[in-house]
Amino acid sequence: MVELLRALEKTADLVGRELDRLLVAAEGPRGRVVEAMRAGSLNGGKRLRPFLLLETASLFDVPPHRALNAAVALEMVHCYSLVHDDLPAMDDSDLRRGKPTVHKLFDDATAILAGDGLLTGAFAVLAEEATHPDPAVRCALVASLAQAAGAAGMVGGQMIDLSPQRGQLDLEGITELQNLKTGRLIRHACEAGAILGGAGPAERQALVDYAGALGLAFQIADDLLDVEGTTAGLGKPAQADAALGKATFVGQLGIEGARQRARALVAEAQRSLRQLPGDTRTLCDTATFVVERQV
Repeated sequence: MVELLRALEKTADLVGRELDRLLVAAEGPRGRVVEAMRAGSLNGGKRLRPFLLLETASLFDVPPHRALNAAVALEMVHCYSLVHDDLPAMDDSDLRRGKPTVHKLFDDATAILAGDGLLTGAFAVLAEEATHPDPAVRCALVASLAQAAGAAGMVGGQMIDLSPQRGQLDLEGITELQNLKTGRLIRHACEAGAILGGAGPAERQALVDYAGALGLAFQIADDLLDVEGTTAGLGKPAQADAALGKATFVGQLGIEGARQRARALVAEAQRSLRQLPGDTRTLCDTATFVVERQV
């Protein structure tokens, strides 16, 4: 697991430096939104989604600079979602990664625009020829990320999360919610590597299966951390789901039942990797990591 943590740190450094390069400070009033975009994306984080994209791309011998472009675009979308998720109209959170959220550092309007800027900027990065010389591949990446982030994916999941029915969801409903809100970007992370590498249908399906199990395991671990963690340890408010009256995996399964389900999902994810070429040990270790992490 030490090697995995080092690999995650390396990816976080690569992605952070590329975001720093892309988000160039601007003079005048426009500079405020760029500053807010930087605050929302250069504030740390595990960078798990870009890590998954880089790892899956490596299975198909994708040149690292192409994979990094796609990974940075994905992280920009993820960061936009966090900036908006923290807003008073959403989860109303004051802390993210142990630091004040963007709307607390600036204001609500600037946070909304910063999220918009990150989201739209992501597709500009994917459209660059440096991402892939074949326009059809770039279009496939754009379509995949748009579907993952939109109403059929993350945005749809967030809408369920905000709905009055959120507190009454059963296990099937919570699973659907998290497959959309959390799982779809994780699925895109794994599929994007296959798209860049021209993988076949069977290999892509194996990655979809891996990502599906991994995404649910990740969310169950989040639910457990929300119950058992502290605000200082998590870098964001603890027990937030309970305070908002949200139905969770822990609420449905209990703490031990949730742990057992997460472990079963890890095993399921790891089985899916057997159908893939190359060395998948890092992806196997990643599945274990998402349920053993403490933040």
